[in-house]
Order: sequence, then structure tokens, then C-alpha cells
Amino acid sequence: MITLYVDADACPVKDETVDVASRRNVAVVIVSNGGIRPSRYPAARIVTVPDGPDVADDWIVDNCQSGDVVVTADIPLASRALEKGAVALGPTGREFTAETIGAALSMRAFNQHLRETGESKGYNAAFSAADRARFLEALHRVLTRLGSPAR
Repeated sequence: MITLYVDADACPVKDETVDVASRRNVAVVIVSNGGIRPSRYPAARIVTVPDGPDVADDWIVDNCQSGDVVVTADIPLASRALEKGAVALGPTGREFTAETIGAALSMRAFNQHLRETGESKGYNAAFSAADRARFLEALHRVLTRLGSPAR
């Protein structure tokens, strides 16, 4: 059975992920350092991990398996999920693959360097309705490819 793991602390598509998972009979696990109300997501398993760098990421990597889906904007977590054989999907609908993860990690390091040297302020574009639509389309596409039928 496919499980969707959501790196939830700053994830703008938790609601959409849970909705799609419930319609497609896919388990969903929302992992965060706290602040997620279980009553808001009765169809999901809520996992609260201790505070600390990468604690939620480590929990997800320790629990995901080949054929699962990890929803995250965290590129190093996406890389680790791919190593486990999971599918890594960003909240804007970007699917990370073995072919694209190296470039994504390089761009992340480059952008971090620019922020540290003051060359960039590090502003991210606002999350848009188009991003949400691309995510939903990509999630349906990934789940279909993995064998979860649409209902």
C-alpha cells in the first residue's frame, strides 16, 4: 500500500494531500515538530517529533519505503527519499527525480551562498493558486503511475 508522507511544518498543501489520499484510499502521515491539530485531519496519522534540525526529515526517511510519496519543499529530504526508492514531490508540483536532484541540490547550495554573502535577500515567491493546481495534478499523476486508482 502506498503511503504519503507530508513534511508538514511549512507545507501549504496539507489539506489537498489529505483530500486526495482519502479519495484514492492511500494512507497519509503528517510529520511535524508540533502545531498540527489532529482533529483537522481525521483521515491522517499525525506524527509529532521533537524540536531539532532535521528530526522530522529523519523520521520520514526512517519510515518511508520504495513506492511511497514524500511531499516536501526540502531538497535534501527529497534526495534522501529518492535514495530510499520513494517519490519526492514538491508543494508546487515539482517532482524530484534521480536525474534532477543533483541540479536541485547544487542550486540550493548556490542560493544559500548568495544569501550568506549578502548578494541575495533570499525572498521566495508567494505560493499561488497555480502552484496548488500544479501540485494536485502532479500528485494525481504520481499516484496513478504508482498504481493507486482514481475514484
